[in-house]
Amino acid sequence: MLKDIFSKQKKRKYATIPSEAAKHDVPEGIMTKCPSCKKIMFSKELAKNEKVCMECGYHFPMSAFERVESLLDENSFTEYDQDLVSENPLGFPGYIEKLEKDQQKTKLNEAVLTGTGTISSFPISLAIMDSGFRMGSMGSVVGEKITRAIERARAEKIPFIIFTASGGARMQEGILSLMQMAKTSAALKAFSEDGGLFISVMTHPTTGGVSASFASLGDYNFAEPGALIGFAGRRIIEQTIREELPDDFQTAEFLLKHGQLDAVISRLELKEKLTQVLDIHCGRRELEWLEN
Repeated sequence: MLKDIFSKQKKRKYATIPSEAAKHDVPEGIMTKCPSCKKIMFSKELAKNEKVCMECGYHFPMSAFERVESLLDENSFTEYDQDLVSENPLGFPGYIEKLEKDQQKTKLNEAVLTGTGTISSFPISLAIMDSGFRMGSMGSVVGEKITRAIERARAEKIPFIIFTASGGARMQEGILSLMQMAKTSAALKAFSEDGGLFISVMTHPTTGGVSASFASLGDYNFAEPGALIGFAGRRIIEQTIREELPDDFQTAEFLLKHGQLDAVISRLELKEKLTQVLDIHCGRRELEWLEN
């Protein structure tokens, strides 16, 4: 049954590409050029298509708030822990100023947005990492917010879903950043032992300590097409093993081929697939959990 869910493909109609004349004149903000196929399209049409290129399927980065709008039921999202902000425990020069700049740019208090909401009426606890904030790097507040979201899911007996996008641990916080790998993993272990459902959706990029901890611990590990997923960088690995790696190494498709992902799912199909998974579990395992 699950195989049928993840293998089913649907044909979709997309908006037309602008004229040749438009391709040579791109007003700022009105048109967007795909970095993959180089096609130029109206930004509004791209947004309507979940920021997926209508020509080649390239997945543009999505902000945390855009993800909420595209995925959750209307007006169902309630944000938590927006008052938590990072400090500068190591006295790193310019760190606070950089955080304040990203807060103004993204309207987030940190690199992850957490809260509760519903997907097709199924209640969930949600965490969405935003690469626009310090490249989604994981500091102490990011780890704390994710841990609280997991614990909230455990307390309310609802599934936990996370969208990961990160350059890894945040160097400005040193060991405090690395500690979040263990803290979030321990919270997920307790959640799993209580029978909780954890779905991890890896987006571009999911790297470093994030990929080596909570991002890879899902009951279901999904990824968006073309997402870069890995711990160390390609060049470092090649220098270490003294071998040339395949061109598609550390892509979502490569990981799926080698059994490290359960499915690579287009953003256009994601809500439908998540709904099907939630329906399977909330009709069976979640019912047993609530009865206990």
